[in-house]
Amino acid sequence: KACVIVVMAKMPESTEGRPKISAFIVEMNTPGVEVTRRCHFMGLKALYNGVVTFNNVRVPKENLIAGEGRGLKVALTTLNTGRITLPAACAGMAKRCLEWATDWASKRVQWGQPIGKHDAIAQKLAKMAAQTFAIEAMVRYTSSLVDLDKKNDIRIEAAMAKLWGTERGWDIVDDTMQIRGGRGYETAQSLEARGEPGIPVERMMRDCRINTIFEGSTEIMRLFIAREALDPHLKIGGPVLNTTLSTDVRLKAAVQAAGRYALWYPRLWIPFLTCGSDDVARPFRREARRTRNDSRRLARKLFHAMLRHGPKLDKKQVLLGRFVDAGAELYAQTACLAWAGELIKKGEAGDAARLVETVKHFCQLSQATVKELFREVGRNSDSGGYQLARKLIHD
Repeated sequence: KACVIVVMAKMPESTEGRPKISAFIVEMNTPGVEVTRRCHFMGLKALYNGVVTFNNVRVPKENLIAGEGRGLKVALTTLNTGRITLPAACAGMAKRCLEWATDWASKRVQWGQPIGKHDAIAQKLAKMAAQTFAIEAMVRYTSSLVDLDKKNDIRIEAAMAKLWGTERGWDIVDDTMQIRGGRGYETAQSLEARGEPGIPVERMMRDCRINTIFEGSTEIMRLFIAREALDPHLKIGGPVLNTTLSTDVRLKAAVQAAGRYALWYPRLWIPFLTCGSDDVARPFRREARRTRNDSRRLARKLFHAMLRHGPKLDKKQVLLGRFVDAGAELYAQTACLAWAGELIKKGEAGDAARLVETVKHFCQLSQATVKELFREVGRNSDSGGYQLARKLIHD
C-alpha cells in the first residue's frame, strides 16, 4: 500500500485563460484523503489500485513538483520511462516463455516424435526466438539514446518500443499457451497438486494482457506516433491544403513547400543520394539494404497519402495505423541489426552462428509483414468496415 502518491490537479486558469495542471506530492495519511474502494483485475493480483477521494485536502506549497502549471510536462516526461519499462518487462517474459515452450516441445511426444520437430510447432518456436531478441534489441537501443544524453527526445522511439514490444509479447505468450495446450490453460496450483511442474502460463497470460493497454493503448500509440511523424510535413504543407486560408497565403506556402520537397522527395528514389550500409556488420548487409529501401518506400507512401487525403488524413486512423506498424517493424529491424552487429564486434555473441540465423529469420518475418502492410495501404476493406460499424452502433 502506497504511503505517498503524486496527484495531478487542475488549478485556477492562467492569465491567458488556459487551465493549469500541477503535480503534487500527497501523503496518504493527510486529512481528507481516503481510499474508498480497492479495484480488482483479471491479472496482476498484487496490484494495489483503488479509487481515491479528496475532501478539502491541503498540502504544503513545497509539495509542488517542478513548479506551478507544469504537471502535464511531468506526466508526459514520466510516460517515456513507463513506455520503455513495459517492453523491457515483455522481453523478460518472452525469454521465460521461450524456455517453457522449447522445453515442452522437446519432451512432449506426438506421432512418434517430439512436437518441436513438427513443422507447425517448430515455426512457432523460431518466430518466438526471433521476436524475443527483437524486443530486447528495441529496449536496449531506445534506452541507449537516453544514456547518451538525458535530454534526448525519445517520444517516438519509446512509443514504438511500447507498441511493438507489447504486441509481440502478447503473441509470444499466446503461442506458449498454444504449445503447452491443456497444461498451459491449467493453473500452476492445479498442476502441482497432481505432481507436475507448476508452470504458470495461465497466470502469465492474465498478467500480460494489460500491457497493450497500460501507458497508452495500442490504438492510442498508433495515433500518437502518426501525429509526431506527420507534424513536420503538416507544418510545411498544411497551409497549402487549408482551404480556409487566402489564395496569397496558400500560394506562398506552396512555393516554400515546393522548394523543400524538390530536394527531399527525389532522395527517396535515388539510392546513391542516401546513406549506405557500410557501418552494418557484414552478415547483415543484405537485410540492412532491404530495411533502408523499405524505409524510403514508407516515406513515399506516407507522402502520397498526404497528397491524396489532405487534411482528412488524420481521420483515416486504420490507414495511419498501417504506416505506423510498418515503421515499428522497420525500427525493430534496425535495432536488431545494430545490437547483433555490436555483439559480434565485441565478441559477446556467444553462439554467433545462431545469432546470425536468428536475426536473419526475424528480418525475413518482419520484411514480409511490411510488404503486406504496404499492400493493404492500397487494397483494403476499411470503407466497408466503417460503414458496417456505423450501422451496428445506430442499431
